[in-house]
Amino acid sequence: MDIRRATEAAHVAAAAELFDAPPKPEWADRFLTAPGHHLLVAHDPDDGGPVGMVTGVEMTHPDKGTEMFLYELGVAESHRRRGIGRRLVEALGELARERGCYGMWVAVDIDNEAALATYRSTGGVAEYPVTIQVWEYGAEG
Repeated sequence: MDIRRATEAAHVAAAAELFDAPPKPEWADRFLTAPGHHLLVAHDPDDGGPVGMVTGVEMTHPDKGTEMFLYELGVAESHRRRGIGRRLVEALGELARERGCYGMWVAVDIDNEAALATYRSTGGVAEYPVTIQVWEYGAEG
C-alpha cells in the first residue's frame, strides 16, 4: 500500500468517495494550502486507486505547544478490515512527530467500534468523560 500526501484539489477529487460528502474544489484548495493542514491518501497496490484517507491539522497553543488533531479518517467500504485505517493513523502520527508535535488527538463517537478499535491498535488511549460542544453558524466554508 502506498500512502501519499495530497497536494492538489485534483487529488482530493480523485478520493471523493472517501469523504462524508463530495469535496468542493475551493475548500480543498483552502485546506491544502493552509499551513499545518495535512491530507494523506492510501492507494490500492493493485490498481493505484484511492482506498483511504486521513486529515490532520496542527494546533498550537501558547502554553501547550503543537499537537496534531486527527480531523477525519475514511476507508472505502470495499477495503475495510485490512489495516488501511491503522496505517493511515500511523502515517499521520509519524508526520506529527516529524513536525514537532507533542501528541495527537481525535474526537470519536463512543459507539463507533470500528474507529475505536483502529485508534486503540495504534496506541490511542480513551480519556473519559469528554463532551463536545458545537456552535453552528449556518455559513459554508
